[in-house]
Amino acid sequence: MQSYFKGKWLPYLLLLPTYVILIAFLFYPAFETFRLSLYKVHPFGIRKIFAGFYNFRKLFGSADYLHSFWISFLFSLSVVVIGLFLSMMIAVLLNQKLKGQKIYRSLLIWPYALSPAIAGALFRFLFNPVNGYMLYLSEVILGVEPEWLTSGSLAIVIITMAATWKNLGYNIIFYLTGLQNVQRESLEAASIDGAGPVRRFWIITFPLLSPTTFFLLIMNLIYSYFSSFGLIDVLTEGGPANATNILIYQLYQDFFVNHKIGYAAAESFILFTLVVGLTLIQFRTTGRKVHYQ
Repeated sequence: MQSYFKGKWLPYLLLLPTYVILIAFLFYPAFETFRLSLYKVHPFGIRKIFAGFYNFRKLFGSADYLHSFWISFLFSLSVVVIGLFLSMMIAVLLNQKLKGQKIYRSLLIWPYALSPAIAGALFRFLFNPVNGYMLYLSEVILGVEPEWLTSGSLAIVIITMAATWKNLGYNIIFYLTGLQNVQRESLEAASIDGAGPVRRFWIITFPLLSPTTFFLLIMNLIYSYFSSFGLIDVLTEGGPANATNILIYQLYQDFFVNHKIGYAAAESFILFTLVVGLTLIQFRTTGRKVHYQ
């Protein structure tokens, strides 16, 4: 059934609030950020000197920034892949008829209600290098004392675990909703034809979950690049030795701590462009494999 608008300008009038919000909170700030990135700015904003692409050249010539770029990519890839895989498997289990099913669902969704800073504080408490519970357990069970937050390789693993755990509930909610929309008749027909549980999942269930997976792929990518600042600030503060200094935290350091305003504006624009670019690539590649019912 096709709908028609009586007035020519009515559709644009209905979309006007959306346009106003997008212009005020997305397009204008993005334009101003790019404009500011072309200047050398006094730490207190007193004076600006046009510098062209100087800030961008300086960024990509900095070993610290390139290291942060690489760490951010590995962190984001790990959070997205591990988070989606675990949440899908847990959602499949929660979709079964189990005793105490509602309790399990509530407990697994609960971490999403926590702020990133609280999640970081919990993991810092667990992995405290002096008196953390995980230090005590590893010493009692394995006889070793890992340098959980003072070793770069272990620190990046811990922030990946914390970020994945924090967002797990969000992913589970959407996967549970998707699983409840899968037609049981199709699964029963495949079962009669001799398909086992694993084969039924990959042939029927997983393709029907592709719209949900694609949506969560985008949202987890944005989350890993933009929403993990509070967690890292509380848990590791970008350390040790910049091992967990992802792009968003590097941006915070340069703007609020080092007062490199033009430099930080260039970082912000690069980060925004990177996430938008990755999202567009996913729409052009992964998006083509999505099957909508």
